[in-house]
Amino acid sequence: MWALKREIFEVLTSSPASQSEKVEKPVRKKRAPIKERLEKIGLSREWDFVLHLPLRYEDKTQITSIADAQPEQTVLIEGVVTDSHEQVFAKRFEAVVEDETGSIQVKFFKYFPSVKDTFKPGNKILLFGKVKSAWKGDGLEIIHPKSKISRPSRELDKSLTPVYPAGEGITQPWLRKRIQTALLNVDIIDLLNAEELRELNLPPLRKAIESIHYPAPDANLEELQMKTSPGWKRLKFDELLAQQIMLTLSRKRREALKAPEIVPPEDKEGSLTGKLYRSLPFKLTKAQVKVWKEIVKSMKGPIPMNRLVQGDVGSGKTIIAAMSAALTIDNGYQAALMAPTEILAEQHFKKILEWLKPFDVKVVWLTGKLKAKEKREALERIASDADIVVGTHALIQDAVQYKNLGLAIVDEQHRFGVEQRLALRALGASGLMPHLLMLSATPIPRTLAMSYLSDIDISVIDELPPGRTPINTKTFKLERKQEIIESVRQELRNGRQAYWVCPLIEESEKLDLTAATISFEELKQSLTEFKVELLHGKMTSEEKNEIMERFKSGKTSLLVSTTVIEVGVDVPNATIMVIEHSERFGLSQLHQLRGRVGRGSKASYCIALFGDKLSQEGKQRLKIFRETTDGFVIAKKDLELRGPGEFLGSRQSGVPLLRFANFDQDSELVDKAKELAIKWISSNDARAETHASRWFESKEKYLEA
Repeated sequence: MWALKREIFEVLTSSPASQSEKVEKPVRKKRAPIKERLEKIGLSREWDFVLHLPLRYEDKTQITSIADAQPEQTVLIEGVVTDSHEQVFAKRFEAVVEDETGSIQVKFFKYFPSVKDTFKPGNKILLFGKVKSAWKGDGLEIIHPKSKISRPSRELDKSLTPVYPAGEGITQPWLRKRIQTALLNVDIIDLLNAEELRELNLPPLRKAIESIHYPAPDANLEELQMKTSPGWKRLKFDELLAQQIMLTLSRKRREALKAPEIVPPEDKEGSLTGKLYRSLPFKLTKAQVKVWKEIVKSMKGPIPMNRLVQGDVGSGKTIIAAMSAALTIDNGYQAALMAPTEILAEQHFKKILEWLKPFDVKVVWLTGKLKAKEKREALERIASDADIVVGTHALIQDAVQYKNLGLAIVDEQHRFGVEQRLALRALGASGLMPHLLMLSATPIPRTLAMSYLSDIDISVIDELPPGRTPINTKTFKLERKQEIIESVRQELRNGRQAYWVCPLIEESEKLDLTAATISFEELKQSLTEFKVELLHGKMTSEEKNEIMERFKSGKTSLLVSTTVIEVGVDVPNATIMVIEHSERFGLSQLHQLRGRVGRGSKASYCIALFGDKLSQEGKQRLKIFRETTDGFVIAKKDLELRGPGEFLGSRQSGVPLLRFANFDQDSELVDKAKELAIKWISSNDARAETHASRWFESKEKYLEA
């Protein structure tokens, strides 16, 4: 009877093809060479392996009796298999393991045939895994434990077992052996002398590293996991010391370079700066005046300015940039403003023309979309009589030769890489480095973290112009989408406009996300009385500009878009922003998108819709997004969630080469590291260069970033 049931089961579960012919197995994707896979996780030098530290630990140093095992506890159990069976229909394997104190159920839902051999009744085995309360009935169970037959000669581990970050096809046993080899091969010379160790209350370097890789059985596991053990403190200090050395050298190099001395003109009334200020149709806020004074002070001296102006969308960063450009022109130098998109660059161009053209200022427009003749004329003017050049990344092409660039302005700096900012700065007046002014509604984590380390000066415009109303932010489950559509309908009926943002252009098979194209069709059908248009990054610049112009002029009521509108034009009549699948966006992105509304005096709303699969980090992001509209607070939280990026490299966020320290928790170590770095460098101590090279590969070009 059982044989018949099995035969029927196999027929029912087999595909038509398998019943008639052999189905070819899918071709496995060939893995990259091990060297490439290791490099992806930052492992190339022996020293990299030494400092590849555990994420967590497994305690296999002692056996826990089944009676002493508690739910949610990860333990090592030794016992005898008393029962085991395969449930074919349920597709799982179950076993019972007993010791002198009790029994525990073992379950596998995915398993190799070898599991059945391991769990033969009568076998004495070792189990390692998390204990749970049994799903049905009393007792305990372990699902998918690590398991092996217990031999009479077995020995327990003498230290906690480290679990390391690993990449594709890199197993933990292999990684442990490789790290062990590196620890034997590398001569870990302690660059801190006995007196410095004593003053800093830190352990010797080798002892610190080994205590993290191979903690003793009685080690404080909580301190290890929280990275507060003496070993971790030593590693954090060394990391911060290396960063401080590099950043101190960076500052020294920049201070050794000369920049144009941009001083306030004696004739304040007749100067371009004075004329521009008096012609403004609005009064600067106190915050704008404060930031303006900070910029003037930085540009006075011969040391190149490296300043970030942070302020929420609409806080008035552009006029501060224009006044800085005017002051530069008053001193006989050029200014250049680079924006990440043609739409935004054109907006800046039109504003600057409006403000400065009455005073006969020569403003030149340069993008990659210009016709050959127009581009040639623009390049000729930049090399001769242009006062201000506005454009996209076309400003840093090899063909561009500035006459005497004194100020480089980078708007929405989080959209540009380090290399691009360096390239613009390298185009200064002969023998001089231009001052650098960066603008951002939300500083990227890398930049914010560097400000903690005093490498970038930050000015904050923490005040909105009069008449601006705060944006009301709400979060809802995606299942309430129809309610939100009705809210949008009401807002459109009142003569307002709205954005609807989606993370994808077309439907994805891998991600359960609503595509912009699908939402566009749905919204167009639901809101038939209004003009609805779709905007995305795959469109040509001409198409995007035409769609944005129709939206800006009010011809289009609802704009369905991807994140292409994250950085865009001002539309004061747009009062509602809906972000679909908001859990897929970073905090900075969400904040930038929200800044597209609330540009006028009317009440504005941002609605973040999220799907069912919301991670803990996703919940945290949306909570922060809902509770604050302060861009600086958001950037700080983003730093905590995403990491600071590579301080001296080109990555903008994510995991740096080595990121052990936390700037809030380890502020005391930062101060101590800064003090020692300055001491070593000022005394020309050779240890500074040696220490920095341990932690960073060659980053010479980034020392000027």
